[in-house]
Amino acid sequence: MKQYDVIVIGAGAAGLMCASEAVKRKRRVLIIDKANKPGKKILVSGGGRCNFTNLFTDPEAYLSTNPHFCKSALSRYTQWDFIAMLDRHKLSWSEKTLGQLFCDQKAPAVLQLLLDECRDVDMVFECSVDNITPQDGYIVNSNQGSFQAQSLVVATGGASIPKMGATDFGLQVAKQFGLKSIAFKPALVPFTFSQKDIDRYFKGLSGLSLEVSISCNNQTFKEMALITHRGISGPAVLQISSYWHKNNQIKIDLLSETNATDLLLNAQQERGTTALKTILSEHFSKRLAQRLAKALISKDLSEKTLGEINHSDLKEFAKVLNNWELTPSGTEGMRTAEVCTGGVDTNELSSKTMESKNHKGLYFIGETVDVTGWLGGYNFQWAWSSGWAAGQVV
Repeated sequence: MKQYDVIVIGAGAAGLMCASEAVKRKRRVLIIDKANKPGKKILVSGGGRCNFTNLFTDPEAYLSTNPHFCKSALSRYTQWDFIAMLDRHKLSWSEKTLGQLFCDQKAPAVLQLLLDECRDVDMVFECSVDNITPQDGYIVNSNQGSFQAQSLVVATGGASIPKMGATDFGLQVAKQFGLKSIAFKPALVPFTFSQKDIDRYFKGLSGLSLEVSISCNNQTFKEMALITHRGISGPAVLQISSYWHKNNQIKIDLLSETNATDLLLNAQQERGTTALKTILSEHFSKRLAQRLAKALISKDLSEKTLGEINHSDLKEFAKVLNNWELTPSGTEGMRTAEVCTGGVDTNELSSKTMESKNHKGLYFIGETVDVTGWLGGYNFQWAWSSGWAAGQVV
């Protein structure tokens, strides 16, 4: 049986970061992963460009049952620390929007940086764990033999994108050792709608995008939304999906910079012979303008001029433009979710070290923990920060 100081299960962002820090402390480190190579999710992130952090990383950009848990790690290993590591490896980056940083040399370069940092780490791939035994630290029994270490780090991520091998393995380990956890739920994921709503609002508009403000459960995001053949997607929708629960209503402001009531009542006075759909097409694509005029309220206004629409109907229509209430039937689920909410309960772990409070030497990091970031590099930063924190002490 091979002996190590540290075994890390999971060769993703958090696992590689933890291992690279531990090996700097002269620890003998083994990474095992059931995949055939490391960093598969890193390689597909940001469309292959790797949105590796966000300039505006802040604890408020994270969902957790304990919103304070993430503060310690994020404050001790910041976005600037990871940027400095890119600089050391002669990699450059560009800001896209809203502080999102992408690697100019693309995702494979970020993965190679991490592998270079882990050059003294042993790695075993296509290695599936059969069981874990707490004995002289921890013994990991696998299809490739048994390994023993004083410290065991679980960095297996969430259950999103199962076709890439993602599972809830981390929660199974937590359960074995009596740690509480919150079931994984898809996050940063498109909404789906009933066929009735699709037919009424979205049919034939797939591919259209527009800027909106979208709200749910006291949270609002103003970004682009995209109409799909099954519902809506795009950054604003992905963001709000993390806060949505089944049967919740979402509210969409289609004219987030404009008071629609003032706009339409003024237009009615000054341009009464103009069709409503013509006014709308000054703010939306023609196809969307036609559909909104036809379907947004119970009356079809698509062939009416502003002068032909009575005051109360126009006000009702304007109100819905700024506050369109819809109830998604669900989401696209784990299949397309970028991340998950849920994970190992933060009350079970030290926020400074990520170690289990009741099991010495057992650590959980990254998305396996109940900390989920917004879209835009926040989840990578949590992986770097939590992996770094554990790497200082394992």
